Amino acid sequence: MTDLLENAPAEADDRRRRRRPRWGLRILGVLLGMLFLVVALAAAFLLFLNQKVESNIRHEALLPTPSAAADGTAPGTAAEVLASKGLNVLLIGSDARPGDTASRSDVMVLAHIPEDRSKVYLVHFPRDLWMSIPGHGQAKLNAAYAYGGAPLLVQTLQDKLRIRIDHVAKTDFNGFAGMVDAVGGITVYAEEASTGQGNGGPVVIKQGWNDLNGEQALSFVRERYELSEGDISRGRRQQAFIKALMLKVISPETITNPLKIAEFTDAATKNLVVDEGLTVSFMREEALSLRNVRSGDIVFITAPFTGFGWSSDGQSIDIVDEPGMASLGDAIRQDRLGDYTNRVSVIP
Repeated sequence: MTDLLENAPAEADDRRRRRRPRWGLRILGVLLGMLFLVVALAAAFLLFLNQKVESNIRHEALLPTPSAAADGTAPGTAAEVLASKGLNVLLIGSDARPGDTASRSDVMVLAHIPEDRSKVYLVHFPRDLWMSIPGHGQAKLNAAYAYGGAPLLVQTLQDKLRIRIDHVAKTDFNGFAGMVDAVGGITVYAEEASTGQGNGGPVVIKQGWNDLNGEQALSFVRERYELSEGDISRGRRQQAFIKALMLKVISPETITNPLKIAEFTDAATKNLVVDEGLTVSFMREEALSLRNVRSGDIVFITAPFTGFGWSSDGQSIDIVDEPGMASLGDAIRQDRLGDYTNRVSVIP
């Protein structure tokens, strides 16, 4: 009996030791189950986003036909266009309003992404630049979109800069407002004060920093009549808007919030039209290739012009700096915009 009592603690210890691995396995099983659930939820979320993007985005023929890639007026133009380095994507913002049967392009920004994917250069082309529109003579640049849509606008810029534009993405201004609201508003810097009009009444923009919702941001990027340099000043506002939105999108409060990511993805693609070759998988791969780009690597440039003037038919125009435009085209085509920005003044 004494032996049994003496052996009891040892046997109990043995039983506890035998049970411990089972509890460890159970805990490990729970953890693995939780991990599987997280992975499954993440996969389902990514699948949802992918399906949302696929269903929202529309594909259209936004690029000119190969025969119109360059007008051939300059020796070697076509070959130079084909040999352009880096990736060039034309971003178009249309000012179309409900009921419009035709519209002009209010925002024309060429995104140049170098081959090493180290930076993103955003070149703003003022809508009033007086340029040669193929088949239509001299006119304001945004008239190209009104005359022949995105393909004619692309052809006009390719002919002027002697570059290749690889892809086109366009949206209307309602898309801008939706993106801003999806991330909870933006904080943007205004060089000048203005008072615009929104659906809810006047939109007052003060000089300095402004916290804006979607409707206010829309008024901010549309205003030009109250600004000192009209279309040029508006272009700087559009660039400030793009940067403010980009910074908000990549901020921790957005990228760690699945609901905001889903809402922004929906808003960004709901009114988006891209060329037929710009697939969702390509956009995803490009976004991944730019994962190391920071706000300081996003460089804004305004296409060069020498001043303001009047056309022969009385239109107020921006006069193109022809040597400057040729230099800009060379820098884009040769993937040397870093050298170009060192020689000219750019928006920080």
